[in-house]
Amino acid sequence: MSITAYQHNMTVQYCFPNNNLSCLKEVRTGTGNIFLFTLLSFISVCTVFLNLLVIISISHFKQLHTPTNLLILSLAVADLLVGLIVMPVNIMQLRDSCWYLGKIACAVIPLILAVSPSASLCSMTCIAVDRYIAVNDPLLYSTKITVCKTSLIIILGWSFCLFYVIFVFYFNDHLLQSQISMSCYGECFTVVKYSWVIVDIVISFLCPCSIIMILYALIFIVARRQAIAVKSMSNVHSHGHRVKVSITSETKAAKTLGIVVCFYLGCWIPYFLSSLSSETLSSVTLLWTVFGWLLYINSAVNPIIYAIFYPWFRASAKYIVTCKIFNSSSSTFNLFREHF
Repeated sequence: MSITAYQHNMTVQYCFPNNNLSCLKEVRTGTGNIFLFTLLSFISVCTVFLNLLVIISISHFKQLHTPTNLLILSLAVADLLVGLIVMPVNIMQLRDSCWYLGKIACAVIPLILAVSPSASLCSMTCIAVDRYIAVNDPLLYSTKITVCKTSLIIILGWSFCLFYVIFVFYFNDHLLQSQISMSCYGECFTVVKYSWVIVDIVISFLCPCSIIMILYALIFIVARRQAIAVKSMSNVHSHGHRVKVSITSETKAAKTLGIVVCFYLGCWIPYFLSSLSSETLSSVTLLWTVFGWLLYINSAVNPIIYAIFYPWFRASAKYIVTCKIFNSSSSTFNLFREHF
């Protein structure tokens, strides 16, 4: 859809016609806009459905209760919040510029919008550390990284993201303008100081992304070195074979999650680069709408990547869709013997 088509087909009304302080309402109509809203709604539904499959799979099947999968579960929860809350609210605001959800929602939604991607990036950073340890020291990985330790790290990571967002909003003199505090009735937007935009880019994007890229570079260096070593020791019998299988498995997992990270960075880099261009960040501009939805679509793509590269996800999804998980012994099914 062209920019001109996006901006036209718009009628102007009042958010609350019976209120003299009501804001003006811009309603986007026309076939093109209806198609756009339908498409975005479909993406939202798919995001919720696919991430629910990941969450149910890892939560239900005991075979999937591993440290790495717990980190994937954390990532899926963050993506679920995007599909369940952030996307519908943005679709509503795309169609109708008025805010009907009240002051509390006006304060909570921006928090969810900020915490979800922060938690995603935090999970990906932890995944990179997890994969580095697994590839660098596969024999001692199970003793260094446990489910309990990983669960604690996930809780601490989400808590840090929540407190960080609240801290930034508070010291930024964050303006969550609602229908009560605005000059007109029925508006909600966020204003962020430019200085805090720079700080946020460094802390919540550049630093963790640098850590991720460095770790994945080390992972592939170590994996290549180990592949050469395993090949030179191919005459070693059973024990050597187990080490080879372990290294191959960990390397494949690292490559798969590396694809997830690369796609994530590709979606986020345009957003953060564009945030440097203006002191006033508003979700109503076309540019921010495009980049914002590029971020949201990333939440729907991650489960698709799992489905392509992880046989266990395809197997578990089949059990869930066919309702076989309601069997009393379904949690102990062997997912790794399924082939599709």
